[in-house]
Amino acid sequence: MEDYKKIYTLAENFTTRSLMVKVLFLIFHGFDPNNGISKKISYQVDALKACGLEVHLCYMDETSTKRRIVDDTVIADYGNGTMSKIKKRTEFSSIVRFAIDKSIDFVYIRSNHNANPFTIRMVKRMKAAGMKVVMEIPTYPYDQEYEAQGMTKQIFQDRIFRKCLARQLDAIVTFSDYECIFGQRTIRISNGIDFDNVTMKETVNDTSKELNLIGVAEIHKWHGFDRLVKGLAEYYSRPQNYTVRFHVVGYFYSEEGEQEFRKLIADNAMEPYVILYGKKHGQELNDIFNCCDFGIGSLGRHRVGIKKIKTLKNREYAARGIPFIYSETDSDFDDRLYVLKAPADETPVDIGNIVSFYRQLSLTPQEIRSSIADLSWKNQMKHVINSV
Repeated sequence: MEDYKKIYTLAENFTTRSLMVKVLFLIFHGFDPNNGISKKISYQVDALKACGLEVHLCYMDETSTKRRIVDDTVIADYGNGTMSKIKKRTEFSSIVRFAIDKSIDFVYIRSNHNANPFTIRMVKRMKAAGMKVVMEIPTYPYDQEYEAQGMTKQIFQDRIFRKCLARQLDAIVTFSDYECIFGQRTIRISNGIDFDNVTMKETVNDTSKELNLIGVAEIHKWHGFDRLVKGLAEYYSRPQNYTVRFHVVGYFYSEEGEQEFRKLIADNAMEPYVILYGKKHGQELNDIFNCCDFGIGSLGRHRVGIKKIKTLKNREYAARGIPFIYSETDSDFDDRLYVLKAPADETPVDIGNIVSFYRQLSLTPQEIRSSIADLSWKNQMKHVINSV
C-alpha cells in the first residue's frame, strides 16, 4: 500500500510539472530593482508565479555591452557601437528561439511603443509556434504624452505599424476602460499592489496644527504638482494659523522641468512649505510616509489628453493607508470615502478644501489598506490568464 501511495504521488507531481504553463515576460528595456517600473514588473512576475505558472523574464542589459538576457542567461550579445543600437531594436530571433526551445505557452509583452516590421514578425513566429501572445500598453492613449516630452519622432514609426501589430495579438492588456485598442480586444485590469512590498503607514500623526502632504513620482508635467504649489501660494497669501507642507519625493524627468518647478517655488516664497527629497526608496521612503498624512496623485493628466486611467500611485497611497487626491477618472477609487477629486483643469488646488476633507475623515490606515484587498497583483494577473 505504501509503495502504491509513493507511485501515485510521483505520478501526480510529474503530471503537475508537465501541465505547468510556461510564460515569457518580455520587456524591451533595462531592469533595475530600484526603478519604479522595474518594481512593478517584478510584482507582476511574482504574481504570475503565485498563480502557479513558470515565468521567465527577458530584458535588456547595457552595463557593459548591449545584451539581451532571460533570467540570468545571456541569449544575445550585440556588443557596442552603432550596430548594437540597431540590433537591440531589430534582432528578436533570439527571443523566438528561446521561447520555442523552452516550450513557452504564453508571452506577455510590455509595450515600448515600438511597433515595427521586426516586432510584428516576432509575434507572427510566436503565434505560428502555438503560443498565446498579449501586449500590455501601460498608458493609453499615449501620443500626447510622447509629444509632451518632445519625442514625436520616436512615436512616428509606431503610428504606422501599431494596428498591424495589434492584429497579430490575442489581446491588449490595458489599465484604462477602453474595450478596443488599435482594433484589438482588450483585457481591462487595474494596476495592482504587492502588499508584501508596500509598507503601511505606522503612525497617525498629530494634525491639530499642521498637515503634511506627500507626492511620489518620476515627475512629469502630467503630475501637475505645480497646481499644488500654486494652491499653497494662494493659501499662504492670507495669514494662516494652520501649517500645510508638501513633501516631493522623486526625480524630475527633465532638467528644464525641475528648473521651472524650483522657480515656481522661489517666485512664490514657498521654500518653507515645499520640501524636495529627490529619489528615495526602502526605509528612507517609509520614514517620509510616516511623517506625512495625505497623498498627492496626478493633477494634470488632462494635459496629455488622458481622462480615464488607473495609476499605480493611487493604489500605493491606499496600500500605505493614507487618503489622497487626483484629477483623472479612476473607477476603482472615484467613490471611496478617503478620496478627494480635484477638477481636471489648470486651477490651483484648493488647500483649504484638502484640510477640511482630511479633518472629517475617521478611517484608520488599516481600514484604507483593507479596502483594496481585491487589487492585489495576483488577482489582476489571474484575470489576464483567465481571459487568454
